[in-house]
Amino acid sequence: MSFPWAKHYEPKFALTKWVDERLPLPRLVYNAVGAGYPVPRNLNYFWNFGVLAGAALAAQIVTGIVLAMHYAANGGVAFDSVEHIMRDVNAGWFLRYAHANGASMFFIVVYIHIFRGLYYGSYKAPREIVWLLGVVIFLLMMATAFMGYVLPWGQMSFWGAQVITGFFSAIPIVGDTIRVWLLGGYAPDDAALNRFFSLHYLLPFVIAAVIVLHIWALHIPGSNNPTGVDVKGEQDTVPFHPYYTAKDGFGLGIFLVLFAFLIFFAPNYLGHPDNYIPANPLATPAHIVPEWYFWPFYAILRAFTSDFILPAKLWGVLAMFGSIVLLFFLPWLDSSPVRSTNYRPLYRIFFWVLVADVLVLGYCGGSPAEPAYVIVSQIAAAYYFAHFLVILPIVSRMERPRPLPNSITEAVLAKHGGTSPTETAMSGSVLTAE
Repeated sequence: MSFPWAKHYEPKFALTKWVDERLPLPRLVYNAVGAGYPVPRNLNYFWNFGVLAGAALAAQIVTGIVLAMHYAANGGVAFDSVEHIMRDVNAGWFLRYAHANGASMFFIVVYIHIFRGLYYGSYKAPREIVWLLGVVIFLLMMATAFMGYVLPWGQMSFWGAQVITGFFSAIPIVGDTIRVWLLGGYAPDDAALNRFFSLHYLLPFVIAAVIVLHIWALHIPGSNNPTGVDVKGEQDTVPFHPYYTAKDGFGLGIFLVLFAFLIFFAPNYLGHPDNYIPANPLATPAHIVPEWYFWPFYAILRAFTSDFILPAKLWGVLAMFGSIVLLFFLPWLDSSPVRSTNYRPLYRIFFWVLVADVLVLGYCGGSPAEPAYVIVSQIAAAYYFAHFLVILPIVSRMERPRPLPNSITEAVLAKHGGTSPTETAMSGSVLTAE
């Protein structure tokens, strides 16, 4: 979408003019995050989380590069190399804790970002490509995080790799071959560590490249907004800078405070104590569990306990991957012309039920595989798929949305007790006539 009222970049100095004529990088930055990029004037703080996700990725890349200088991807010394980083490398403890907890902060931010998109309909036309690229980023994040979890080579690292890669063997005919190819052998060992380390180092840069495409795709139609109403004119927008750079800066400050609190006061709160025990292939932990951000999908994986046509193990693998692949089809599963859930009272109920359902799945995924938790996981997993495949298509066709505002400006002025531009113009005409 082009904005004819957007400010155009004009270099003020001879040097910047010379650079811009030969490499228009200043113009690109200005049009992407400066006054040359108009955005809806009613964006709330939930729109901060895209920038926060970028900041979290930058922190992961910087700390990861330094950690890679001291890490040894060898089963005999991997655990000791991590201990060396913690004890002997200058500020190594800080880098390691920042990297480990940064992954958790990254997922927290991205999960809020995803549910914001679900609530405000950011996956709907004309932003389908933005959403699809976002799901690709999420998949790459999950792969990167899983491989990173294996690298410390503690008890949970080893057995997590053993169990999760073992599920690939459920795939008929090619499953065992895929697992051997992933691990470089028949069990997690040096070859697996080398594979996971190289991919864990590479994939963040792939994520960064897809994020560039994600932002590029976003700038074509422009940002969505809480009303879901399209931009009607200049009065509906404000320049990204300084309005939203200041707002994002405030959000980033809050993010860094929480991040610092986690690093300095609760660095191991989101980790598992068994990972401070060196990997032992002969001692299976009582309760094998992945990192917390995988728990909802792990619960779906474990929800299948009986063979039906296909082995239960294969059903679990298909359901786990299907729960994410399903998100690719969301723009076409929801046929409602209204984007924002603020104007969809019936769907709003089911949205919050979905949020509760995902939280229940997360709790069950982090709990032991006992009958009570498995039964709850089965119910919650069934609802998860029913929400997207049954409830959402039906509700989008039968519900009666509330009336939408005529413009973003009208919604903003109504919220703050002002008058619409039309009313203001009419008042001015009456005064002129008098």
